[in-house]
Amino acid sequence: MLTRSEIVDTLVKSLKPLKFVYAFWEGGAIAFNRVDRWSDMDLYIVAEEDQVDGTFRAVEKTLAQLSCIKQKYEVEHPKQLRLFQAFYRLEDADAFHIVDLAILTPKSPEMYLEPEVHGNAVFHFNKGGKIVIPHVDKSRLRKKIAQRIEKLRAKFSMFNIFVQKEINRGNYLEALDLYYAITLAIVIEALRIKENPFHHNFKMRYIHRELKTETIERLRHLSFVRNEEDLLEKYREASEWFHEVMNVINA
Repeated sequence: MLTRSEIVDTLVKSLKPLKFVYAFWEGGAIAFNRVDRWSDMDLYIVAEEDQVDGTFRAVEKTLAQLSCIKQKYEVEHPKQLRLFQAFYRLEDADAFHIVDLAILTPKSPEMYLEPEVHGNAVFHFNKGGKIVIPHVDKSRLRKKIAQRIEKLRAKFSMFNIFVQKEINRGNYLEALDLYYAITLAIVIEALRIKENPFHHNFKMRYIHRELKTETIERLRHLSFVRNEEDLLEKYREASEWFHEVMNVINA
């Protein structure tokens, strides 16, 4: 069975000699010192603008030498991001050790390297120090969060009643879907703003490690709905909690 280190080390040996590849690092769990047996590999490469396809070919050739590539899944991102991403599942690797590969270029507006947001990336090479680790502009973040708070307040005021509307109609499947998509989603973002604004838009990602234990327990209670009556009660509880959190944020 291939290990994480075998996969990464082999990619380093293959990619580093390529002149059109500038940098290679790991993010995700390893950047937060949270790697466990279920962690996948969040790999980032910076390559020349006209060599994105060539970089993918080099990566896939290397992976194929290690193991049969059982599955490849490509992700489409907006063109302006200059972000190219694919996931790979290898025949001879643990099912959880998926390779999540993102290729960036020098023209990419975002490198996903701010340690306050993305943790401390583990660089395997950074030729000439071309890739510089940026930091979050805290003043800009405060303005962004203030705008987001007002947006959440307006969104909740406008749309939260949609849950009650479908409950009134007896459309409980629709009501349940809206409860998760509107009520709880807004509550979760408000809680993240309150407890860790750097990850305010991370939804459920890392939530067990970043929110207080009592917050997590309350979210668990509100997230698991038993029946129609329980949905109505938890919808009311979650709605009240939103206003509680917003009062604290604005205090």
